[in-house]
Amino acid sequence: MKIGIGFLVLGYVLSQFYRAFLAVLTPVLGVELGAGADALAVSSGLWFLSFALMQLPVGWALDTLGPRRTSAWLMGVAGGAGAVIFALAQVPWHLHVAMVLIGAGCAPVLMGAYYIFGRIYSARVFATLAGAIIGVGTLGNIAGAWPLAWAAETFGWRQTVMALAVLTILTGLAMWRFVQDPPVVTRGAGESKGSLLDVLRIPAIWLILPLLFVNYAPAAGLRGLWVGPYYADVYGADAIAIGQVTLIMAFAMVIGAVGYGPLDRIFGTRKGVVLVGNTLAGLCLVTLWWMPAAGFWPSALLFSAVGILGLSFPLIMAHGRSFVPPHLLGRGVTLLNMFSIGGVGVLQVVSRRVYEAAPATPTEAPYAMIFLFFGLTVLAGCAVYAFSQDRTD
Repeated sequence: MKIGIGFLVLGYVLSQFYRAFLAVLTPVLGVELGAGADALAVSSGLWFLSFALMQLPVGWALDTLGPRRTSAWLMGVAGGAGAVIFALAQVPWHLHVAMVLIGAGCAPVLMGAYYIFGRIYSARVFATLAGAIIGVGTLGNIAGAWPLAWAAETFGWRQTVMALAVLTILTGLAMWRFVQDPPVVTRGAGESKGSLLDVLRIPAIWLILPLLFVNYAPAAGLRGLWVGPYYADVYGADAIAIGQVTLIMAFAMVIGAVGYGPLDRIFGTRKGVVLVGNTLAGLCLVTLWWMPAAGFWPSALLFSAVGILGLSFPLIMAHGRSFVPPHLLGRGVTLLNMFSIGGVGVLQVVSRRVYEAAPATPTEAPYAMIFLFFGLTVLAGCAVYAFSQDRTD
């Protein structure tokens, strides 16, 4: 079981890499394929939307087929094919197709691990385990920063992505070989198998979903795309400098993911920890809007703060999962994840519209509006979440 979880974690490392690597490749993709920041915002958004839409069939598959077949087939076939298409891309729409396939391939790996955790470990340590796997998985976020910039400069971006395609396919094969499905839950007499509608009938879930929808979007959207064009346009940064900033933000996101995990047991509240952290993240984004050209390193510090404070996803997932009965675990966690990742996809696409509608001068003006947009959405999510029911198992 542990070896199988290890390969699911490796799959999640790749998932984190693919959702974040466009920021570093922005300059070269613009030159070779004519894919500007607006086109790459669509590609990035399509990855998240594909990932999110796959959560519903993935939830059914986890409860019906188990994590082994679900994760292995999607990662190996869809994810591998998408990476090959990306490496061979000639025009921007090829990137769109590639990112849709990669998003579908990455969709089951984290939820597969969460499904196993929910089946074989105590509910009270779910948040810690969920945070730990995200912390380890965020190594992919780190690899998609300066190391990717170095590899692209040294070997070429096409060769680098093709090597990643091979790794993705091999990871899918390893999941098929080593992931073990946990025991099936035995339902009581007269108890139905359940469906997604049964999860949606849980009242406590509805006040958690809005914050899930907006919580991860700023950190993922900025790290995965907008940090690159922002530093290139405002500070004239090259790929290596952008890679350094994104590397720092990636480490900050690791700290946030791991740090949030045990805080519910330390403070005796999940809701309180999540609410304070996300409110502070929203205020950091508003500060970036207020001072959009504060300087190369002051801006990097604020981006890093957003990365740390905005990585409360594991704790929000644990909060929502605590209301879901065991026989609905697969559908429950994937529904929650769909709102989180779907929110990133929707807000990423909308952020492109914000960028296009903003004043073109000064140079930092379009980015300031993106920061304000993300900040206000997070604060709005916090306002709804404030009325949710706390639960700490």
